[in-house]
Amino acid sequence: MFNHQKIEKKWQKIWEKKKIYNAKDFSKKPKFYGLIEFPYPSGKGMHMGHLRSNTAMDIICRKRRMEGYNVLYPMGWDAFGLPTENYAVKAGIHPKIVTKQNTDTFRKQLKSFGFSFDWSR
Repeated sequence: MFNHQKIEKKWQKIWEKKKIYNAKDFSKKPKFYGLIEFPYPSGKGMHMGHLRSNTAMDIICRKRRMEGYNVLYPMGWDAFGLPTENYAVKAGIHPKIVTKQNTDTFRKQLKSFGFSFDWSR
């Protein structure tokens, strides 16, 4: 039986080690900056809206790389907003703790989908 999860993890590990999605400083290639709104870590996991917007921009960034562009596609978190604070209050957990837990979960989920973010930025 075809085990796609095993194969995906293998190649994701190789690509991460080779840093193939990291933008190169001082490259002579034309530049492209792909950015989506950084998610609020205001839940225990991502929802379909996150995945939809990430997928759309990931397609564009991959296409630009194939066209010869030096692509910067960063990922981060909008962790200082009211949604995260409200979630922490509702959950009864300090905002610093809930932010760390949720960003760790979000990062793990995003990496499992194989998005081509430059995680070094």
